[in-house]
Amino acid sequence: MLKTLLVIAVGFLPSLISLWAIRKTHERSRLRMRQAAMNFSVVQGRQNLRPIDSDRYYLEGVGYLIGDISCKFNARSGYMRCAVNPDGPCNGCRHYEPKGLPGSEKGV
Repeated sequence: MLKTLLVIAVGFLPSLISLWAIRKTHERSRLRMRQAAMNFSVVQGRQNLRPIDSDRYYLEGVGYLIGDISCKFNARSGYMRCAVNPDGPCNGCRHYEPKGLPGSEKGV
């Protein structure tokens, strides 16, 4: 009788260890998700405190843009001015190149 109980206990042991490991993993996952959500809300709060850039404007059909839209390097984004000088300012930028108009190339 004792041998039978021992065999049954040894048979259930891997399942019990597996269930324990799964529970621990779920607890850790919930904790990490909660921490990530709290960090995200803190970051969002900081972003809302940023002052609105003076060269930010709204373009119909596109949305908010920053920087000089007539520049060849303008990113046409509300977050970054250009690839050359992403932090700006655009006024007096030494990399400014006016955007070429269609049909304005030489020989056309």
